Amino acid sequence: MQINDLLENTGEWLKGQGEDADIVISSRARLARNLVQFPFISRATQAQRRRLEELLRDTITTACADANLSYFPLAEASALDSRVLMERHLISRELAEGKGPRGVAISPDETISVMVNEEDHLRMQAIHSGLDLKNTWEEISGIDNALEAHLNYAFSPKLGYLTACPTNVGTGLRVSVMLHLPGMVITKQIEKAFEAVTKMNLAVRGLYGEGTQAHGDFYQISNQITLGRSEEELLESVGAVVPALVTYERMARQTLLKENRPTVEDRVFRSLGVLQNARIISSQEVLLHLSSLRMGINLGLISEIKPEVVNELFILAQPAHLQKLEGRELGEHGRDIARAGFMRRQLGMN
Repeated sequence: MQINDLLENTGEWLKGQGEDADIVISSRARLARNLVQFPFISRATQAQRRRLEELLRDTITTACADANLSYFPLAEASALDSRVLMERHLISRELAEGKGPRGVAISPDETISVMVNEEDHLRMQAIHSGLDLKNTWEEISGIDNALEAHLNYAFSPKLGYLTACPTNVGTGLRVSVMLHLPGMVITKQIEKAFEAVTKMNLAVRGLYGEGTQAHGDFYQISNQITLGRSEEELLESVGAVVPALVTYERMARQTLLKENRPTVEDRVFRSLGVLQNARIISSQEVLLHLSSLRMGINLGLISEIKPEVVNELFILAQPAHLQKLEGRELGEHGRDIARAGFMRRQLGMN
């Protein structure tokens, strides 16, 4: 598998399937692990990083053969290819923008990715469509067990798995869900809801995780700490709050539709009109309009466009994907023109 092959397919987590998929875009479980015989990445020499990558690449290929993972050495990849992987949520921004020996192994359906030489020696994740925390955790736990049979993880009987960042010490598990919450944003309930979430020791982040802002009414909810809590407790802490947010979002959408249907319809169809006719459009603006369009589809206002098409457009409209699809590198203005043309073609206009 090559990076260009990813553009020909839709990752499983973008297909709009699974429980509460109208609101819960995806569920993710990520584990952080380090090997006892190497220093943390921030203290490792280039030679150590190189040996570490070679060891982990060989081990991933051998131990996870059943998962059919393809390994991409990012030191050899272009900045554009690395950005594509980041936009697809297969690697972090840190790995995409990093230097030196590093890489990622990815499954054909993009549900699994194993990052090498990020902040920790290993960052492995499973990501599924909809609310599916249990199966997501079981899948990445299976990968972790397969690797641990061949590797000597840094582990303390008192503290648990040792990681570069203290917030990951313990289980090393970060559980997260990506939510689409336009109804709560429009009705101005979002801040109150997230105040309650943060009091439960959960973090709220933007579309691309830590350090990013929310765009297109997308938010990630995840646990903040892992020390002193079991994997089951972490899954429960995140899983317990999601149904309430889903309920509030559905109520907000229905209230908007009931009390001011013309305003909701105007918002939805105005966004559709912009996407079908714009000649220049930025990535941030396209996210906002796709957000309204997605809400309209899930409210039954639009039937000719499938939710999974809109999910995929959120990714394909991003700068690196757009340039890969165009087959050339573009400046910001050129991307805005190309993005508008791409949207018109995808949504049935010339």
